[in-house]
Amino acid sequence: MSPQNILTFPPDFYWGTATAAHQIEGGNTNSDWWRYEHQPDTLCQESSGDACDSWHRYEEDLDIVASLGLNSFRFSLEWARIEPAPGEFSVAALDHYRRVIEACHRRGILPVVTLHHFTLPTWVADAGSFEAPDIAKWMGRYADRVVGALGDGIGIACTINEPNIVAMMGYLYGVFPPNGRGWDRFCTVNETMRRAHGEMKDALRAGPGSFPIGLCLSMTEYQAVNGGEERLATWVEQMEDGYLRAARDDDFLGVQCYSRNLIGPTGPVEEQGVEVTDMGYAYWPQVVEYTVRRAAALAGVPLIVTENGISTQHDERRRDYIEEALVGLHRAISDGVDVRGYFQWSLLDNFEWVLGYSQKFGIVDVDRHSFTRTIKPSGHWYGDVARKGILAPRA
Repeated sequence: MSPQNILTFPPDFYWGTATAAHQIEGGNTNSDWWRYEHQPDTLCQESSGDACDSWHRYEEDLDIVASLGLNSFRFSLEWARIEPAPGEFSVAALDHYRRVIEACHRRGILPVVTLHHFTLPTWVADAGSFEAPDIAKWMGRYADRVVGALGDGIGIACTINEPNIVAMMGYLYGVFPPNGRGWDRFCTVNETMRRAHGEMKDALRAGPGSFPIGLCLSMTEYQAVNGGEERLATWVEQMEDGYLRAARDDDFLGVQCYSRNLIGPTGPVEEQGVEVTDMGYAYWPQVVEYTVRRAAALAGVPLIVTENGISTQHDERRRDYIEEALVGLHRAISDGVDVRGYFQWSLLDNFEWVLGYSQKFGIVDVDRHSFTRTIKPSGHWYGDVARKGILAPRA
């Protein structure tokens, strides 16, 4: 391999993998998603059930992260466990998450903590979910209690995971709870999400602890087709630009990206004649370079790729995708884009929301009955890249 083909990343780069509480912990019975999964008319293919049993097996998960040579781990806290009733906070749940954070530190792993990842306590859902008048205040109160209990151990804090996806899937398309439909509802929830982020950020900044704070935004390489330019502008304003402007006072922005999206005159258009992942969208690792460049231009804050990956039954294709994504990311960094880290989604094959356990995003296989973890070849390869901070592309 000639020197010009060796790509070196910054020595302080965050190399990580990511998870979410509801998708891996299991038994999250007090959440709106658990209830939704068990409704007779649910769109969910199956219940989350025991998930990966990571509520009990987090030490094993972190041993895997450490063995791979990753220096960072992104995971989420479950609001439904921490505040099971309005104003009633669980000391036991907070203590559990403190143990997870301490377990990260013992292994030399930076804990990257997300406070909200899609799910809500049932009492919040009953009050109107993200249309409840006091939702931003409640999320600020929740963040205040979290930082008081855990702030001195948090490495990086993410307030809300993909608020634009929650708004789109829950209030425009009716796929996620509360199954709302309507453009105006979608736009209003986006505004509410930005307000909630602000409340949470203010609470987190009050300490204790000192750590970067940002939100994690789902971004896509949008392309207009068949006269869809006007619709594209409207769509991108709601899905990205409003959030990118709101992030200008944050310490960083988490960029989460997977594919491209074609927009026609009436909205998204299905891809034709291209390779697609098991999720049904285009195989498009170029999205990483595109989105970090766009985020840097509009938000103007440091960036972390807090999610990127591929659902596939063919693990060699996972390596191809991550490698191509990292090549583009390195090109952006070399051009001066301030990207501080990359988090592969996901550590474990886990619960993929309405699609159940059919999607394989993990670099670690999880047996559905024994919960045995088995690192895939792509995981070993990714860990080797992370450990060395060097990528030697095959082509």
